[in-house]
Amino acid sequence: MADSLKALYLEKAIPKLKEQFGYTNPHQIPKLTKVTINRGLGEASQNAKALESSISELAMITGQRPVVTRAKKAIAGFKIREGMPVGVKVTLRSDRMYAFTNRLINLTLPRIRDFRGVSPRSFDGRGNYTLGLREQLIFPEVDYDSVDQIRGMDITIVTSANSDEEGRALLKELGMPFRDN
Repeated sequence: MADSLKALYLEKAIPKLKEQFGYTNPHQIPKLTKVTINRGLGEASQNAKALESSISELAMITGQRPVVTRAKKAIAGFKIREGMPVGVKVTLRSDRMYAFTNRLINLTLPRIRDFRGVSPRSFDGRGNYTLGLREQLIFPEVDYDSVDQIRGMDITIVTSANSDEEGRALLKELGMPFRDN
């Protein structure tokens, strides 16, 4: 499954990007470097069950065990002390990254209700794309009955592109469904 997106990148995206931007060196061509999935859990400091269920859900979705992120400093207003768990994150590279991105583009995003495409404006200025999802139920791996609470997550697709235009062209070639603004 990872091979299909990687093959699409090698066979179709590289020649098209080369032609569009006039690259002379093959290392100039933008490529995916990593995908990070992050979920902030404000209630994790009081509710250990929320942390455990998030870890198991992200592990199911990505095929890799998430890392627990901890508070860097104490914030009394949020009842958080330094070192308390505040979220979970996963960094995917290589084949797992391609497999996850393929499933995201072809299976998960079309399952969103009233889906008209993702925003083409969520780039950071350096060609990296961040996508916020409101619920984990759109992933086919997540069983509806095992979900205790609906939680969202942020997915960041990091590319080697130098500009948003190059990053957008790369993701468009890989099949990312951008909506027309």
